[in-house]
Amino acid sequence: MFRLERNDKHKKDLLNGLKTIEGQARGVYKMVEEDRYCVDILVQLAAIKARVNKLGLSIIESHTRGCVTMAIKGGQGEEYIEELVDIISKFVK
Repeated sequence: MFRLERNDKHKKDLLNGLKTIEGQARGVYKMVEEDRYCVDILVQLAAIKARVNKLGLSIIESHTRGCVTMAIKGGQGEEYIEELVDIISKFVK
């Protein structure tokens, strides 16, 4: 199995994105506790979903350009392409 180490910028961007999601989730939790307006809560949930999708797509791109490319060059492309297709189908559900 190929495993690429993320460069410092990509790793920092991912970690910052996760911190943002964590903060947003805490905010939604507080909104529910405070019985805030449903639409306001839904707007925040949509923002969390968008951020999760952005992070996921960033990881998919990195994986495709790195691990999948290396696997294809190493003769293991079919296995990695199948894995990629499977994870993309799970990700978009």
